[in-house]
Amino acid sequence: MKRREFITLLGGAAAWPLAAKAQQAAMPVIGYLSGRSPEAEARLREPFIKALETSGFAAGRNVAIEYRFAEGQDDRLPALAADLVRKRPAVLVAMDSGSAVAAKAATTTIPIVFGTGLDPVRLGLAETLNRPGGNATGTYVFVADLGPKRLQLLREVVPQATLIAFILNPNSATGPAQKSEMESTAQAIGQQILVLSASTESEVNEAFATIAARKADAIVYGAGVFFQVVRDRLVALAARHSIPAIYEWPEFATAGGLMSYSSDRRDSGRQIGNYTGQILKGAKPADLPVTQSSKFELVINLRTAKALGLTIPPGVLAIADEVIE
Repeated sequence: MKRREFITLLGGAAAWPLAAKAQQAAMPVIGYLSGRSPEAEARLREPFIKALETSGFAAGRNVAIEYRFAEGQDDRLPALAADLVRKRPAVLVAMDSGSAVAAKAATTTIPIVFGTGLDPVRLGLAETLNRPGGNATGTYVFVADLGPKRLQLLREVVPQATLIAFILNPNSATGPAQKSEMESTAQAIGQQILVLSASTESEVNEAFATIAARKADAIVYGAGVFFQVVRDRLVALAARHSIPAIYEWPEFATAGGLMSYSSDRRDSGRQIGNYTGQILKGAKPADLPVTQSSKFELVINLRTAKALGLTIPPGVLAIADEVIE
């Protein structure tokens, strides 16, 4: 081999790592923010990833994902959002109301795709649902609106319930709206409810002590990422106290809870992933209308019903999307 050819080959070999690094540096980054824990996020994250892949983006191949989880502590979200913004992501994904508000406060320029349980217009995330107008769009998942439906379902399963406890996280972005909706509904149907707050595990224990002292007959749980993080604890306490409870997400019923009723979280994850893919391809959030929940799911655990001595009415069983036997 001639000396000149050798030097040229050597120079090319030296450039390979640099080229690889340059290619890696050019890979777009998705900043992924959630108030949940990684485990509680799984039902949302998996369809999100699949929707991204359908759009042509595979994590580690042509897109990188930076994850941040607040583990049920919403007060951590602003700092986590700011940390992700410093990574200069191509898109910032915010998977719940608290995360969406924190993301919007952290940047007015980076595109944001959110999932929120509150009206995004009221939260200041979008100008209108059809024309968001700013740097954010996403999906509006009904949360506060579903509390009354959970109460109705629980009353059908436990018709003799005189006092029903309603437990919510007052620090949740949707907490006040959920409380208002539940109190209005209970008053309208003549149902006595006991409103209790819990944002820590010790407060959960205190809530159950109050439920026992007041002899509440059943529990409706409010929506919120904190409850999702401490799911197993809530289900275990309900079993220990032999009290029927209805929860937000299917994972509660799968873990041994009596019932769950919610929007279809997998569908929400797909929609967020789809919009993220569109923005990575050049679409602008201002031009993508905010989508709304259109699918809901009722899950019933018959094993738990049997352990509680309950018979699920045929009408309720007929509308269940999943029955665990």
